[in-house]
Amino acid sequence: MMWLAPAFSLLANAAGRIYYRLTIAGERVPSDGPVLLVANHPNSLIDPILVCAAARRPVRFLAKAPLFGDLKTGWMMRAVGAIPVYRRVDDPTLMDRNTDMFRAVYVSLARGAAVGIFPEGESHSEPSMVALKTGAARIAFGTQAAHGVRVPIIPVGLVFRQKDIFRSDALAVVGSPVSWDDLAGRDLDDADAVRALTERIGAGLRQVTLNLERWEDRPLVETAVAIWEAEWGAGPDRAERIQRLDVTTRILADLRREPDARWDALVRDTRAHRRRLVRLGLSPKWLGARADLATGLRWTVRRYFLAMPLALALAVSGFLLFALPYWLTGRAVDRLRLDVDERSSWKLLLGGAIYGAWVVGLVVAAAVLAGARAGVLTLVAAPTIGMSGLMVRERWRGAWSDARRFLLLRSRRDLIGALRDQQRALAERLKALYQERSMPAGV
Repeated sequence: MMWLAPAFSLLANAAGRIYYRLTIAGERVPSDGPVLLVANHPNSLIDPILVCAAARRPVRFLAKAPLFGDLKTGWMMRAVGAIPVYRRVDDPTLMDRNTDMFRAVYVSLARGAAVGIFPEGESHSEPSMVALKTGAARIAFGTQAAHGVRVPIIPVGLVFRQKDIFRSDALAVVGSPVSWDDLAGRDLDDADAVRALTERIGAGLRQVTLNLERWEDRPLVETAVAIWEAEWGAGPDRAERIQRLDVTTRILADLRREPDARWDALVRDTRAHRRRLVRLGLSPKWLGARADLATGLRWTVRRYFLAMPLALALAVSGFLLFALPYWLTGRAVDRLRLDVDERSSWKLLLGGAIYGAWVVGLVVAAAVLAGARAGVLTLVAAPTIGMSGLMVRERWRGAWSDARRFLLLRSRRDLIGALRDQQRALAERLKALYQERSMPAGV
């Protein structure tokens, strides 16, 4: 039944990196032994794929029971060894089956498996995590009681730039294990212990996720962090950046509850600075970039290959080769009228089927027209050309944007200098805000 499980982590990593520009950051999940992975749930069926990619090992997920009865998803749920969860909202008459579900999870963990769960209970598009269910805590206590195994609980945070857009940025952050040694002797029926562990799991998840009061805050929070990083030289670690975003978000929430004229002015000035940069197509880090001719020459040499005939051929042939399945996938998903947290899942599912059928068609056509050897060559060459062409086109877009910014920095030096001075002053005020609010200034 679980025929796909051993290879699923490799397939998940490939799928995640093809669909998104995926970064995996933070700690490493233990390569063996029992572990309970808890993650936020902003993106439907994409989320277990990215959690499995971050785990770098097979993971058995808890999934809502209706997915097992759906012809489109049921085969995959069984193939990867997912465990059905019966929710009251789906069918209250089946709730008693959850006893078997918990027993199966306890046994899997006792045998050294990795189990994944989304404690929010359902996928959503809210700007922050919703209240957690107690299932993860109950699994930890239940495994301890049934098998004497104290399971490490590791949070995995999923953060997306535009979760429904192909080749947008995605980040999976593996956090530090949740501390619960002091609770391990408590009983599964101890409601206070279950609630306490659930709260600790929530705290661990908030450290590796972006939780806003409202989506409109995201540009402001990200600009403040980008100013900090540009002026104070913060490291590039993506997990640390999530922590800086979390700190800034909490400070903004505090300012709303306790208004302060000085910091209200800082918020307004930060927003105004962002608007100026957006109009110029710049970000805070670009204000400190060098724009001398030597830098421009080095930049040109490093990207010279993008103008070579091979790069041009890959970009054009890759686009033409897969333009039709790309269009068909987009049209099919648009006709389904899905919520934003479902679109990428269906793009991946339908796209996998459409692109797979397209490649098979190309292979068959090549074999019929030119023989079996040509068919095998097409099977290898078509996906390679498609992905290589995609990478070249992305590099073209990045190179064009970089070139435009470089020319702007050289041609508008007075304006850039004034913006740089304003940004430095904003960074000083942000530093004072962090210190006054007793937040770690070096986060």
